[in-house]
Amino acid sequence: MASFNKVILMGNLTRDPEVRYTPSGTAVSEVGLAVNRTWFDKQTNQKKEEVTFVDVTLWGRQAEVAGEYLGKGRGVLIEGRLQLDQWDDKETGQKRSKLRVVGESMTMLPGRGDGGPQRSGGGQNFNAGGGAPAANPAPAPNTTASPAGGGFESGGGSAPPDDDVPF
Repeated sequence: MASFNKVILMGNLTRDPEVRYTPSGTAVSEVGLAVNRTWFDKQTNQKKEEVTFVDVTLWGRQAEVAGEYLGKGRGVLIEGRLQLDQWDDKETGQKRSKLRVVGESMTMLPGRGDGGPQRSGGGQNFNAGGGAPAANPAPAPNTTASPAGGGFESGGGSAPPDDDVPF
């Protein structure tokens, strides 16, 4: 049977990212993400809100970019995979486990605390092997890292016409 492990989350950071380095020099950052869900409860005739807190691990250049450019409350879109961590509790000896997301792609979203205008598609993408964001005078660029970890390439700069979108 085939398997598929993909997670896409959009939310706000619950704390400032703190970057650490492995003994081999690879950057790693643990970030907390708050993802809000709102719905209307017909029984109570009220709008309800639920917040889910998710731990996300970023590696390499993504972790460094998060530490440099992101802060508590900042919006971010994370694409990644689920990973189950298991260990024995040193104090109680019980087996423990925790489900986390390993980030493979990160897009910083405009909004809270960045001082810039709200623009559709104005986020900056950082793939697992990416580099730092480049200054780009083009309006609302989609800046993406090449998969090989080279530089950044400017996206099309504009969204496709509505009649080209298949939905």
